[in-house]
Formats: sequence, C-alpha cells, structure tokens
Amino acid sequence: MENQVTFEDIKERMAETDRQMRETDRKIAELGKQIGGLGNRLGEFVEGVVRPGLVRMFRERGLDVHRTLHDVGGNKNGIALQVDILVANDADAVAVEVKSKLSAADVDEHIERLGKFKILFPEFASKRLLGAVAGMVIPDDAATYAEAQGMFVIGQRGNDACLFNSADFRPRAW
Repeated sequence: MENQVTFEDIKERMAETDRQMRETDRKIAELGKQIGGLGNRLGEFVEGVVRPGLVRMFRERGLDVHRTLHDVGGNKNGIALQVDILVANDADAVAVEVKSKLSAADVDEHIERLGKFKILFPEFASKRLLGAVAGMVIPDDAATYAEAQGMFVIGQRGNDACLFNSADFRPRAW
C-alpha cells in the first residue's frame, strides 16, 4: 500500500507543474523581450551605418536633398506608420526602410507604408515621394524585387553604404 498515489498527491504534483509552467512562460517572455531589444539595437546599428551617406548618395543621383529626419511616425484616423529615415528637399522626399536582413516581404510592407504616407503627412502631399530600402544583408532576390518595384536599394560595400541600383535606374513615385 505504500506505493499508492492519493488524490492529494496528484493535486500537489499538478500545482507544482502549473507553477513550473508559469515560471517557464515568464522566462520565455523575458527572453523574447531581450531578443527584441537586441534586434532593435542591430537595426539602430544598420541605420547608423546608412544615415551618414544618404544625402551624398541621393545628390549623386540628382536629388538635391538637404534634410534627414529619423523615426518619422504618427497615427491619424486609424492610419499608423513609422519610417526609419526620411531624406527630403523642397520637392522630393525619400522614405528609407532599414533592415538588418532585407526580404521581399519587407519591400511589400514598405510599399504599403508609402501608399499611406501622404495621408498621414499632408505636408508632403505636394512632394514627389520615393522609396528606398536598406540592409546589412541583402539577398539578391530581395534587391532585384525592390528595384523592380521602383525602390532605391542601399547596402554596404567595403566600409561605405552605397546605392546598388544601376546608373540608369528610375525610381517610382508614390
């Protein structure tokens, strides 16, 4: 009879299992926050690499931009968006999405963002809005797709960020 398990034993074991599961869930949530923070830091690093050369890059392509804005975002009438970097002059604005590793899905999300941008920011309604994507890692298929969608593609070559688009590339305006 000493090997019998009582109802109280089962309840105690279930309670301990529940406690352990809650602790595991808490640790997983904490780890998720830490990983998310690391991802944000990596994104900030990539932005830091890309941002300093943007004005030069676009001026070399005939866009006489002179202003760079960081983390442009807002929420109005149910439309919310955030642009990593906005480079502008009196006639043009280039919304740049920065990723550590660029994908076609990132390009699609940025296209959607560009379509809503002037609704949320009417002060840019009279400007020609162009799109650009930048990344530390840019697979060939993502770069080809972004360019086919009319976006500038910015990556790193050596120690510098540069435009990957061909010299005859013509960007799409949103």
